[in-house]
Amino acid sequence: MNHGKALGKLKRNTAHRRALLRNLATSLVLHGRIRTTLPRARELKRVADKLVTLGKKDTLHSRRNAMSYLFAINRRAEGNAQKLTAVHKLFTEIAPRYAERHGGYTRIVKMANRQGDNAAMALIEFVEGEVQKKTARRERRVAAATTESAAE
Repeated sequence: MNHGKALGKLKRNTAHRRALLRNLATSLVLHGRIRTTLPRARELKRVADKLVTLGKKDTLHSRRNAMSYLFAINRRAEGNAQKLTAVHKLFTEIAPRYAERHGGYTRIVKMANRQGDNAAMALIEFVEGEVQKKTARRERRVAAATTESAAE
């Protein structure tokens, strides 16, 4: 039987796999998109979607849960160094974009295989906020309708 085998092991022990996913998740939150191997991207998608769901709650408990997972990367900053952390970016910039969305916050785009070892590569990124997509689509429809009515 194959019960309880949903998580891919990525040929690593538990501590190494957890550290890898924490590093990837922190980089994804800070940069918005990262390039990695396809199996890593598939495992990261599960983690990143759960982190965005935590960010949508925006309570002290959810912030502490996110802080326990994401690494605190403080670049030397003048003034408030908290604004440069991944947790701050997750709760103030990323999660509010998906307030009306119920999952599917990340997208995996397959890329060409890596030249050295022919590993399948992928780009994982956050999708655009649903509100932005709807308004853009609506603007295109309005623009098309106005050009059609002007032509008649």
